[in-house]
Amino acid sequence: MSKIKSAFENGKAFIPFITCGDPDLETTEKIVCAAAENGADLIELGIPFSDPTAEGPVIQGANIRALAGGVTTDKIFDMVKRLRKSVTIPMVFMTYANVVFSYGAEKFISICNEIGIDGLILPDLPFEEKEEFLPLCKKYDVDLISLVAPTSADRISMIAKEASGFIYIVSSLGVTGTRSEITTDLDSIIEVVRKNTDVPCAIGFGISTPEQAARMAAVSDGAIVGSAIIKIIEEYGKDAAKPVGEYINSMKQAIK
Repeated sequence: MSKIKSAFENGKAFIPFITCGDPDLETTEKIVCAAAENGADLIELGIPFSDPTAEGPVIQGANIRALAGGVTTDKIFDMVKRLRKSVTIPMVFMTYANVVFSYGAEKFISICNEIGIDGLILPDLPFEEKEEFLPLCKKYDVDLISLVAPTSADRISMIAKEASGFIYIVSSLGVTGTRSEITTDLDSIIEVVRKNTDVPCAIGFGISTPEQAARMAAVSDGAIVGSAIIKIIEEYGKDAAKPVGEYINSMKQAIK
């Protein structure tokens, strides 16, 4: 049974994304604790990568800062071990297939299980190639989380049928096109997802205000926010835990 399911049991889920090691791992640790205390239902921890193709400039900047600060996958594993002494909500890693592959996929995924990481999001892993990691994820009880994009069209039902943990729905909010068009689009994507699975789905990409989060949570099971949180961390640096906690609290209240 997926531990991730518990994140969606208290109404709509609020899911923050945090890049590990920006500005340093000690601060990341404080931010994760503040997020959990302020109503985050699940936390996505980004393992920095030198070529994060799915990320905009804000999260790319966080990756560069973290890597320049000397963060490594092993140091992130150690941080998660410490966090798991007090943080009980589900946590997942978001990184790139290359990071897992170069570490050694079996070793990486088995450690996720040991330290209490509940899932893995690999935005650059095509659905057709997930067999490279899926058997290992099943073996070590780590959910390989599927992404559905507006371009997934005829593949949505297939992705949904095989999904585990939760489904990450990629919306391109904030790009051109009226809001009603995007909403209609999301409605139809979610309709297909719901017909094919009871795995919860949450919407991410481009959400920054409580109003947007509320609107996205109204059509799905939750909202995912990354760049808006990274901007706060960029602004406050080592003192970011409190303002990030306050922001998460306001977002969680908005989607209730």
